[in-house]
Amino acid sequence: MERFENKAVFITGASSGIGEELARQLVKQGAQVFLFARREDRLKKIANEIDSTQKKVGWMVGDVSSRSDLDRAVKTMVGTFGRIDIVVANAGFGVAGNVSTLSAEDYERQFAVNVFGVLHTLYSVESELEKSKGQLILIGSVAGYVPLPGNSAYTMSKFCVRALSGALQHEWKEKGITVTHLAPGFVDSDIRRTDNLGQLKADHPDPIPSWLRVPTEKAVSEMLSAIYKKKKQRVITGHGKVILLVNQYLPQLIPWLVSRGGVRARPEPK
Repeated sequence: MERFENKAVFITGASSGIGEELARQLVKQGAQVFLFARREDRLKKIANEIDSTQKKVGWMVGDVSSRSDLDRAVKTMVGTFGRIDIVVANAGFGVAGNVSTLSAEDYERQFAVNVFGVLHTLYSVESELEKSKGQLILIGSVAGYVPLPGNSAYTMSKFCVRALSGALQHEWKEKGITVTHLAPGFVDSDIRRTDNLGQLKADHPDPIPSWLRVPTEKAVSEMLSAIYKKKKQRVITGHGKVILLVNQYLPQLIPWLVSRGGVRARPEPK
């Protein structure tokens, strides 16, 4: 079913994982997509695989921590497709480590991408979304609800994204822009193979066991359903929903599991 027929979609962090799969499924459902990420080789490969004619896919290399990069990408996309209907602020990575072992610079680097990168994105696309009465999708995380040891920088950044989405849902309603916050749990992606400098360590094993990780295709299908229905927020993956329910109704269980060693800090990939 082509639920996104003739929709023009801008995706940040589109060179792998959730961003890449969003592009693939959106084109299959009738959309035109514009990919934005740092890795040129990956963007070229994905664009050619999705649509070798390049009629439904555009791309540009850039970093969400640079407002000028985003402004250029938005201008290029509008020049290519004529408009922007949906924006998915997906770019992000995770800084791992206990508070005492991290520096203020580690937190600044985390926020530069996961928080200020989102702000740069929404400022760059605001006027175009207002014209199209479009949608802004903010990719958060279950970590934005439940803090765990060794994950403070990432958790803080995703708490911020969740708060931002709530404020924007009020503020941008009068502009005719729908804002959706999506919070995935453990999904197959490169995020746990990326070090604290944002560099991919492709050979690093994913510390989350395979039985707990949700395939990217399945998670993205659930995300697109929420986007199509213009939901305000949606927790993605069954285990993510369970974690939130436990945190809400049995708030002492997770701290007990942590104290018993049942939840361990995620190590930084090396």
